[in-house]
Amino acid sequence: MDSRTVDDGVAIRRRRECTTCRTRFTTVERSVLLVTKRNGVTEEFSRDKVIRGVQRACQGRDVPDDALKRLAHEVEQSIRAAHGSQVEAHEIGLAILDPLRQLDEVAYLRFASVYKSFHTAEDFEQEILSLRAHRAVAHQDDGHVVPDDADAGAGQ
Repeated sequence: MDSRTVDDGVAIRRRRECTTCRTRFTTVERSVLLVTKRNGVTEEFSRDKVIRGVQRACQGRDVPDDALKRLAHEVEQSIRAAHGSQVEAHEIGLAILDPLRQLDEVAYLRFASVYKSFHTAEDFEQEILSLRAHRAVAHQDDGHVVPDDADAGAGQ
């Protein structure tokens, strides 16, 4: 009878009618996103796993649960758009990094330190420099000028 996409294109809602008794009913069909893990095992993508991983990085930070749910949804959407119905597990971590950086830089550093396997303080330093550079570019795009840390104290 009627079909339409719902949940940002992840599912199709169909209005149907029984050919025998003419009763109308609705079905919802969801496309499955499969994740291939490093050991070769394939499992269904889980937004809850994304949320739990990011929650660990956000521990002690003032990050609302709604923001974590939106992040997980955004990650799923970007993965579906880039990879279709199957993705390697490491691509999920990559997809988490940018939205998490925008959400909370400290949580981003925590997550990145595990995901990118930081071994030294220099690894953290390099990532912090990258964060600052990204922040400066973002502010310039907004029309703001952000001084370098070295320039900030020069006039004192």
